[in-house]
Amino acid sequence: MSRETNKIGGSIVNKMDRKTIEKNRRIVMKDLCFKLNSLIPSQHFKPAKEVLSQQDLFDQAASYIKQLKERIEQLESRKRLSALSTADETNNSIRNSVMNGVKLPILRFRDFGCSFEVVLISGNNKKFMLGEVIQILEGGGAEVMTASLSNIGFNVFITLHAKVKVSRVGVDTSGVFQRLQALISSSNIP
Repeated sequence: MSRETNKIGGSIVNKMDRKTIEKNRRIVMKDLCFKLNSLIPSQHFKPAKEVLSQQDLFDQAASYIKQLKERIEQLESRKRLSALSTADETNNSIRNSVMNGVKLPILRFRDFGCSFEVVLISGNNKKFMLGEVIQILEGGGAEVMTASLSNIGFNVFITLHAKVKVSRVGVDTSGVFQRLQALISSSNIP
């Protein structure tokens, strides 16, 4: 068996070594194609009487990835619309409550799992402070992310968005809600 050698870039490469390297590359590529095939659900493949070529497999994979991207975009769009409509409904119900002469203060507490929102509406003669509300939230294991205080007409609107400080421990939402209610009921509202 004669060995032919080529000089490439200053190094000598055997012809047999190149064949072995190419054979190993083909084996690796074939293995990767099988892995790709196993990741795509069987119902996505179009029925074929013959075995799919690698190019057909790549086309099917690309088509499946495009479908997944479109599905993600649809779900994100629905999530955004749902969040907007929920926020609008909450704002409208609070606004309607205030306009219809509901007795103030009003406490709205919405739990989203790892985060929550507190909306507190009172008359501007109410003497509790934003700091008291934040202290109750942080005492329950939450970290306040945003806080806003607005005076609109004769009403004070406090809106807080908080998240769980330590995910393993969580937040005692029922305890936080009860302490907020106690804060509101202990205040002297005319």
